[in-house]
Amino acid sequence: MSSKKAGVTFKGTPEQEAKLLEIIAAHKDQPGALMPVLQQAQEVYGYLPIEVQSIIAEGLDIPLEEVYGVVTFYSQFTLYPKGQYKISVCLGTACYVKGSGDVYDRLQQKLGIKGGECTPDGKFSLDACRCVGACGLAPVMTINDEVYGKLLPDDVDEILAKYE
Repeated sequence: MSSKKAGVTFKGTPEQEAKLLEIIAAHKDQPGALMPVLQQAQEVYGYLPIEVQSIIAEGLDIPLEEVYGVVTFYSQFTLYPKGQYKISVCLGTACYVKGSGDVYDRLQQKLGIKGGECTPDGKFSLDACRCVGACGLAPVMTINDEVYGKLLPDDVDEILAKYE
């Protein structure tokens, strides 16, 4: 199986796989091993594509469906890679009322991706969140640790240009 979304193909390295196998071996006989293995695997790869889930399922001798169920249930896990620049747009009430939905739409259009996806070059990923705690600056988005507030859709091009 191959994991593809927005043109990004899984590219694990032999070193990553060796580290994953070490993690699995260290937890194999422990009850409740799946969660710590998934957390450490995501640290190694940055996300949990189906290829990694398959290795974990086989290594822990549990069904792939169980691994996938846990990965998709918990928001701490992601099935898709994140970009070098992680964009998050607040769609909480204060931001949404002030137009964050339009900012989010402009970002999807400009980047050519949908929420939860990463650009094919791996530079940008886009997600929505519910609150960043900066309601007084609504609407707000973050790019990595930078906060941008009082946004208009027309601000998107200029902000993205700083990262290109």
